[in-house]
Amino acid sequence: MSEIRVLLADDQALVRGALAALLDLESDLTVVAQVGEGTAVVDAARARGVDVCLLDIEMPGASGIEAAAALAAELPQVRSLIVTTFGRPGYLRRAVQAGASGFVVKDTPAAELADAVRRVHAGLRVFDPTLATESLTTGDSPLTDREQEVLLAALGGATVAAIAADVHLSPGTVRNYLSSAMGKTGAGTRAQAATVARMRGWI
Repeated sequence: MSEIRVLLADDQALVRGALAALLDLESDLTVVAQVGEGTAVVDAARARGVDVCLLDIEMPGASGIEAAAALAAELPQVRSLIVTTFGRPGYLRRAVQAGASGFVVKDTPAAELADAVRRVHAGLRVFDPTLATESLTTGDSPLTDREQEVLLAALGGATVAAIAADVHLSPGTVRNYLSSAMGKTGAGTRAQAATVARMRGWI
């Protein structure tokens, strides 16, 4: 059985260490690289001759979804598998669109995770079945790119003026985007709209 070379990308060192320890128990899997930032994934994968990258979603520099897209563009022979705490249907859809070959949650049993790595390496796709069903039910994000951008800026409770400065738009334009996003999410305030969008994995 040939060796499958694995990269782990997670901003929590304890999580990386635990995943590495579990995967290294498998005779055909070898963790050859660990990184804590999404922006380090492509260079580390290239330098270490990686076959499969396990990517967390929320990381400094670039998200796991952005890292998956970069891998697909620059190292198409390297497979990516999202392994995250955030089991949100919208994240799964965005991961697939970015080129990820799989999406599982962190409480997946070790044997199943190892099998997911093998299947992704073999060119198959592996997705959490519950999330896949929810993703089909909830459908694509109704938000435009600009609406996503202003909602992301609104997550921390920023004022319209601060959001406008952050995304380089006028306050009036930001209000329009926020109003539209509130309508699409069924929320009464911009903070609620941002929370709903985050929970569904749209931002």
